[in-house]
Amino acid sequence: MFSISSARYFLYQNPTDMRKSFDGLCGIVHGAMGKSPMSGDVYIFINKTRNRIKLLRWESGGFVLFYKRLEKGTFELPARPQTGISSSIDYSELVMLVTGISLEHARKRRRFLPQNTVDKLTFKCND
Repeated sequence: MFSISSARYFLYQNPTDMRKSFDGLCGIVHGAMGKSPMSGDVYIFINKTRNRIKLLRWESGGFVLFYKRLEKGTFELPARPQTGISSSIDYSELVMLVTGISLEHARKRRRFLPQNTVDKLTFKCND
């Protein structure tokens, strides 16, 4: 069964011709991004008008391709400094991107204590 919830996610920064299929997208992953298309990572491609998205992933036995076309609106890309040809995003950003949740105003809430705070609490509990 195709799953994208347990992988690394790489967003290709340049607009992609959505006529490309498995081989063309693998060529971008290998040639332009410098990564292995058969790594099991998810590679994300968006067209120039940002109304189409493709996700490419290798699973045992072959490639799987997700393709979504919006009837209205555009995909909002994560705000990242343009440092390379691709950027890594996390699963929550991918879900918001695909479902249309605004990434500009979304923020993650802290769900953990910093390690030094945990160490202090543990130390005080042991005294």
